[in-house]
Amino acid sequence: MNDEKIASEVEDIFNDISDLNELDFGNKKSIDTEEDFKIKAEFVEENLWAKLEKSGKKISFAKDILALYKYMKDPFVKWYRKAIVVAALIYFIVPVDAIPDITPLFGYLDDMGVIAALLKYLGSELIPYYPSGYRS
Repeated sequence: MNDEKIASEVEDIFNDISDLNELDFGNKKSIDTEEDFKIKAEFVEENLWAKLEKSGKKISFAKDILALYKYMKDPFVKWYRKAIVVAALIYFIVPVDAIPDITPLFGYLDDMGVIAALLKYLGSELIPYYPSGYRS
């Protein structure tokens, strides 16, 4: 293929994608996906506190969970950024996962791995959501 043909094909692809709202997420329009996000965010809202109350003393990343929760509740953060946080928090809340939470010592390792990966992904974007002086 020559460079002109490749450039033309790339240009055609970008012409087809004019707006994020027109993208199809698994045969769902963006509006449907945003509604799914809201339902899942409500699940987190209803179940996070009970999970933290039950496991808060066993885990070292409770403040990270709280920072992620505050991020999720921020009205200035786009819903699709929050959706990643909601997915991680649901993984933390639901007891059925790669390593069951009732397993002594190792039960929260997979949860911690998911949260750590998300913290790394969001990076400095999360700093304002921690208590002052916690993550300096």
